[in-house]
Amino acid sequence: MPLSTLTGYASDDYAGFVQALGVPFRSHEAQRRLLKAGVLAVEALQEGLHDESADVVTGCLKVLDHHLQEVAIPALLENMHHPQPQVRAWALHALACDRCKEGACRPGEDEAVPLAIDMLRNDPSPFVRVMAADMIGPSAIRNETVVSALLDAVANDAHPNVRKKTRWYIPGGPIYKRLAKKSQQNSKHTRTAEG
Repeated sequence: MPLSTLTGYASDDYAGFVQALGVPFRSHEAQRRLLKAGVLAVEALQEGLHDESADVVTGCLKVLDHHLQEVAIPALLENMHHPQPQVRAWALHALACDRCKEGACRPGEDEAVPLAIDMLRNDPSPFVRVMAADMIGPSAIRNETVVSALLDAVANDAHPNVRKKTRWYIPGGPIYKRLAKKSQQNSKHTRTAEG
């Protein structure tokens, strides 16, 4: 068993674990412990969303991505305007990504898609714009507004990584094709099961 980088912390010192997110050699274990604590750590994670350290805030967002609670949403929304791109990107991810969620709080596509489209179109960081494309891309098979935003980015974004990522999700792109095929198979399976 490896030595703990958090020796001396109580097993329920969630505020201590949050602060450890800002220490490079402690952050991985602190994040693991906060993920394991789940909703028990939400209060400390909420406090961490206002920390001066972008690493602490980002770590809190990564944990809340899995254990999002309604009470944390206002602070996540505030962090979508944070000066650090990594914080903005993870705030968007925590709000919009449904795949990672373990709890019942799952912001709907109607709320998340407009935020992600706005970031795709307007965020100054290509990293954030790529994250935004990843968040809305899977919706392209059922949402024309998303397709329009992705096509606009393909044609007009100044950064090659953003153009490349958005191409994957537009009609004819490799991820779009895969998602469309999967959607067709699921609907065939549903019709067969119902018939």
